[in-house]
Amino acid sequence: MQATVTNPVQATITASRPGRTLAALDPLRQDALLAAALAALASAIAVTVGSGRHPDALGWALLLGLHVPLAWRRRAPLTVLAVMITLIATYHQLDYNHSAPTAASMVVLYTVAVTHGPRRTAFIGAAVVTLMLLLKIRHGMAGVQVSFQITGWIVSMLVLGGYLRVHRENAAAAVERAERAERTREEEARRRVAEERLRIARDLHDLLAHTITLIGVQTSVAAHVLAADPERLDRTAVAKALDDIAETCRTARGELRTTLEVLRDPGAPDARGPLPGLDGLAELAKSAGARVELAVRADGVPPAVGAAAYRIVQEALTNAVRHGGRADLTVRVGVHHEEGGLRVRVTDDGLGDAGDGPPGFGLVGMRERARSVGGTVDAGPRADGRGFEVSAVLPLGPGERR
Repeated sequence: MQATVTNPVQATITASRPGRTLAALDPLRQDALLAAALAALASAIAVTVGSGRHPDALGWALLLGLHVPLAWRRRAPLTVLAVMITLIATYHQLDYNHSAPTAASMVVLYTVAVTHGPRRTAFIGAAVVTLMLLLKIRHGMAGVQVSFQITGWIVSMLVLGGYLRVHRENAAAAVERAERAERTREEEARRRVAEERLRIARDLHDLLAHTITLIGVQTSVAAHVLAADPERLDRTAVAKALDDIAETCRTARGELRTTLEVLRDPGAPDARGPLPGLDGLAELAKSAGARVELAVRADGVPPAVGAAAYRIVQEALTNAVRHGGRADLTVRVGVHHEEGGLRVRVTDDGLGDAGDGPPGFGLVGMRERARSVGGTVDAGPRADGRGFEVSAVLPLGPGERR
């Protein structure tokens, strides 16, 4: 394919030439050209066809002068109509060629109809017809017959203008609806992007907080074994603690890769990877860094609800290990169906508070997880003062309720 190179200077000169199309002109120039064309047409009619006498100097002044206001017909249609009606009535009263100003009068009536509502258009049309009848009644039956013919033209112009006005309004409304729909789609896309970013932030928080806490606990175990009795070093215990740290890092790396996959390839059909669910709770309990008693009695749970339950349990375990304050901490996790929803309950026998450190985003994240599927979370020290409790209720869809 051959490419064509255009000289910018030549293009500028070509664009500035006077040979532009009519549509490129501003409305005032368009209407001025229209007025000149109608004046030329009226002049030709005045000396060739039609009834009445040929215009003299006064007649030509009236005939050409009544076309001048047409240049401003779109800016002030009612004012233009009033001026033209006055000149046309004077022209007809002097019995000059009656057909010459017809085209100009039809154009101004069309302009009034296309720029004003139906009530005002009907009132103006009735006023014009009444004025015409008053001017023609002195001619007897011949004048009445001509009046009926002219009335038909007047009504036709007003109806045409009204129809085009309604058509333009409908077209403008359709364009506005299309633009509004486009804005709605863009807003929906931005909302989904924001939700996706929030989901990724939650996943990263849950994953990293849980992993770092486990690594801290396992490192503490290794350090304790090394410092407890250097003479009788339990190499097996140290090796197990280090293996647990390595396994935790590998698991975290895999989950992190799955979580960030959506950022690497947003166009993939399933960029998120599989959502974590209730089937992953057993593995989560094994790597919790504390003794976990797990009881899961639920099946047929929607993926979104299962993922929310998994993340809530993960965050609750992280908080329990971080703030439990006991080496022999025991955490009980229960997940079961209850009254059409999924009940998630995590309790521990630790200190019963969130510790003295700065507040984090764990409880906020759990509440957001539950809220994303329409559920609720309650968290706080147990009533007996023995530990901390997290309780969540996640509603199920109509098809999955038990």
